[in-house]
Amino acid sequence: MSIIKSKIRTIPDYPKPGILFRDITSLLLDPEGLSLSIGMFVNRYQNQGITKVAGIEARGFIFGAALAFQLGVGFVPIRKKGKLPGETISQEYILEYGTDHIEIHKDAVHPGDKFLILDDLIATGGTLAAAIQLIQKLNGKVHEAGVIVDLPDLGGSAKIKKDLGVEVYSICQFEGH
Repeated sequence: MSIIKSKIRTIPDYPKPGILFRDITSLLLDPEGLSLSIGMFVNRYQNQGITKVAGIEARGFIFGAALAFQLGVGFVPIRKKGKLPGETISQEYILEYGTDHIEIHKDAVHPGDKFLILDDLIATGGTLAAAIQLIQKLNGKVHEAGVIVDLPDLGGSAKIKKDLGVEVYSICQFEGH
């Protein structure tokens, strides 16, 4: 949607030269943009039988919790390793220069739960793929993943569809890196 896209600022050369950083904090500051974003997710998922929304740290928490509230379902945080206090499982994923891990509480997923996973942006798809794998390890079903921004030239959405069979819905797309 062009209104939402227009509210996302681009910061050149961050975090390194040649990168165009798509910063959603400008969208979060705008009441109309934030409301439209949440509204688009609600309209898409309100009749899809979602039983839980999972949000990926940290910006996925913002949209995920708001959407879970609107849908009347529970919210599950997916966090960086060592941040959750209960019994967790972990999934490693690849970064540009190394690896990292995300975790989920073991008791947050029950067999048959139908999840929607939310994050702010998908680039190469590593974090989102790891989140999908965590839920699947605990016998939850991932209905779809939703993001505000997709960077399709980096191939993350296509890779997730091909490798994991999960569709990625994005509100807007930006070409380039």
